[in-house]
Amino acid sequence: MTEVIGVRFKEVGKIYYFSPKGIKIPVGKKVIVETARGVECGSVAIGNFMTEDEKVVQPLKEIIRIATQEDLETLKNNLARKEEIMKVFTQKIAEHKLNMKPIDVECTFDGGKIMFYFTSESRVDFRDLVKDLAGIYRTRIELRQIGVRDEAKMLGGLGICGRKLCCSLFLGEFQPVSIKMAKEQSLSLNPTKISGTCGRLMCCLKYEQDSYEELLKITPKTGALVDTPDGRGIVSDVNLLTGVLKIQLDKNKDAAPVTFKREDVKLLKDSKIRVNRDEIAALKELED
Repeated sequence: MTEVIGVRFKEVGKIYYFSPKGIKIPVGKKVIVETARGVECGSVAIGNFMTEDEKVVQPLKEIIRIATQEDLETLKNNLARKEEIMKVFTQKIAEHKLNMKPIDVECTFDGGKIMFYFTSESRVDFRDLVKDLAGIYRTRIELRQIGVRDEAKMLGGLGICGRKLCCSLFLGEFQPVSIKMAKEQSLSLNPTKISGTCGRLMCCLKYEQDSYEELLKITPKTGALVDTPDGRGIVSDVNLLTGVLKIQLDKNKDAAPVTFKREDVKLLKDSKIRVNRDEIAALKELED
């Protein structure tokens, strides 16, 4: 077993493990650590705990120190520089006439690297831009093209629910979301109804998917052949959450469908939920 702490470098970001060197460090405390990007200052998101050796990426790096008041001042100054650096970044993009949208800037704690994030609809040759920025700041420069989901996470905003975007509020990592999930949850496949601010499928489709999958196992689907107390029929409509089914009875096909509860019918032959090729082609970009 190995003692570790979980450190996060962004307010809503991935958690990385470090050795606390035997020091008890409370959640929320700032620590100085060495990462692949250089020396960074992060916040302890998970306090000291023991974990199995195989769950730790080796070699496990130790914290350098608990952040001092001087370190906190350095962090504050780095954050204050971001606004000025962002202005220069935007100005230089305009000067070079590049098809780029500046999103964010990050400075490593030790000042050894500045990372510039941008979005673009195509690949961009930014070599001259990097040279300009390196000449101004005299440090390593890294430009990183990000997707629209990451853009929404960095910039934040409000979703159609009226709450802050999940990705900028608590989602450390994005989970895969598919058109099939929307179909299984009986949602309209209208892009404006199932896509978020970023223009991709809403992350919240993932939250209830496990429950829907469990309900689908015990509920006849639309088109299924079932036996009811009033005879055999075909399921014409399903409400998964309430378990209410509308069934077109074979004995009177011209009459309106009859309502039954899920537990009152017997499944004879189930149907399948399918997303046809045209739907997939039309909505594929929402998954990317």
